[in-house]
Amino acid sequence: MSDVKRKQLRVVVSGQVQGVWYRASACSRAQQLGLSGRVWNRVDGKVEIVAEGSGSALQGFLIWCAQGPPGARVVGLESYWSEPDAGFDDFRVSYEVS
Repeated sequence: MSDVKRKQLRVVVSGQVQGVWYRASACSRAQQLGLSGRVWNRVDGKVEIVAEGSGSALQGFLIWCAQGPPGARVVGLESYWSEPDAGFDDFRVSYEVS
């Protein structure tokens, strides 16, 4: 079954997404879904996420990303699917800004 095959999802979220607990909330949601990866702030005011896991978990996560936590106002969402390559063993917030 192709759904159990691991995939990678890269998401770039724009809008009011910094300073509203978006990263911490995304990390919590990803962990609930059993995903691995990283989330971080970008210097352009966007949030970027790389997540790996099953296709169905990633699809559910992408739906969450479009809404975000209370206080966030997502106005743009770019998503890119690929084969997993980062080898993450957990999901966490990165405090490096890129």
